[in-house]
Amino acid sequence: MTSTVASTVAASPYPWPYGGSIDPTRTAVLCVDWQVDFCGEGGYVHAMGYDLALTRSGLAPTARLLTRVRELGMLVIHTREGHRPDLSDLPANKRWRSERAGAEIGSVGPRGRILVREEPGWQIVPEVAPLPGEPIIDKPGKGAFYATDLDLVLRSRGIDHLILNGITTDVCVSTTMREANDRGYECLILSACTGATDPGHHAAALSMVTMQGGVFGAVATSNDVLAALEGLGGDR
Repeated sequence: MTSTVASTVAASPYPWPYGGSIDPTRTAVLCVDWQVDFCGEGGYVHAMGYDLALTRSGLAPTARLLTRVRELGMLVIHTREGHRPDLSDLPANKRWRSERAGAEIGSVGPRGRILVREEPGWQIVPEVAPLPGEPIIDKPGKGAFYATDLDLVLRSRGIDHLILNGITTDVCVSTTMREANDRGYECLILSACTGATDPGHHAAALSMVTMQGGVFGAVATSNDVLAALEGLGGDR
């Protein structure tokens, strides 16, 4: 059993959740695309020549966060971006753009076929690997709601608050947060538990969340969340 006390996250631009306290039964932690292809040696991002330290920077704080929320029995959901082996769900423009970037989706790389389901590069890295029973959402696009059953999974469990982490801040995480916002979910994105291939893009994506009084939700650090969770009890 999990008990709750008045507990909010010191987030920007407002204490999160707005007008209430964290309820572990209504809150899920959404881990976006912590895959080898995005933060592992020989994967998609590495093949394009980006610094993996930037996309891996959020792994350690995310692992610490997961340890605590799992103690509280909070729902943890993972997403993976990838395409069918026959690439029938890969839009032509996404394919030729990846080719122009030097890492064509579906081509063979050091970690198997790039961004193809069941290949080594498509797997989630061990630092934040799913535990048995934690839902995994496989998606063909950047947003986790498009062409998936994520909304159904969340609503069937009574979830209406999301804590987002993952990569990349400016693409898949940001897209997912915007999709969630349009569906009525109250969102919090964690600055230390996200990362992008460009520090400026990471900062800009976080800044966009806070404009207009929090147009997509709020931003906090993982330490802010952990501090708020100290006021919650649960099975350990």
